[in-house]
Amino acid sequence: MSLKEFVIPAVDIKEGKAVRLYKGDPNAVKVYGDNPVEIAKMWEEKGAKHLHIVDLDGAFEGIPKNYKIVEQIVKSVNVPIEFGGGLRTYEAVEKMIEIGVERVVIGSLAYQDKDLFEKIVNDFPSKVVLGIDAKDGKVAIKGWLEKTEYSPLEFAKMYENLPIWGYLYTDVNRDGALIGPNIEGTKHLAENLSKPVIASGGVSSLEDVKKLYELRKYGVYGVVVGKALYEGKINLEEI
Repeated sequence: MSLKEFVIPAVDIKEGKAVRLYKGDPNAVKVYGDNPVEIAKMWEEKGAKHLHIVDLDGAFEGIPKNYKIVEQIVKSVNVPIEFGGGLRTYEAVEKMIEIGVERVVIGSLAYQDKDLFEKIVNDFPSKVVLGIDAKDGKVAIKGWLEKTEYSPLEFAKMYENLPIWGYLYTDVNRDGALIGPNIEGTKHLAENLSKPVIASGGVSSLEDVKKLYELRKYGVYGVVVGKALYEGKINLEEI
């Protein structure tokens, strides 16, 4: 896998616009475009090999709210789409997979209803990514607003024997802050798990990407990058 393929651009949708949050705060929003579909197409044109789409309204409200936009994105690009945000029912997951989303990211539901999560994973093998959002060393749920008692590794281990695709590990304290990713936390997870780990949160430069790229031997599959791409700290075409 090339360095460019390792980078997964994020398109976060809030109230129909492409935005970024600062450290997961729903009130700290920066708008980067009025048309998330055009933003997704732009990243594909610049060489992205896959995209990470987040429905922030869905994450906070518990049900996907930007379904039509996601459907338009799937139809408009030719690269795989990974989607997360408010997937807390069987029907919501099924709907996303039916419109052509390659992988769905589920976090809160895996904590709140283990039986339903297991049913979804078993019914859609290799389609589900366990979302591990960490805040101060503990897994956070419900749009990062509520902390649980689990460490990221404890949470991941609960589902390692299921046919999930892998894990998305986000350090919420770093997300959108451009202060560097949690290299140690990502490495610790990846080397103790048997399935791929995607890193997320805090990437501020190409050097950060390269540090994570070196963790591929432990099972790190890629890194979701948002603000650093939107602010021009990383140029996808030049990688």
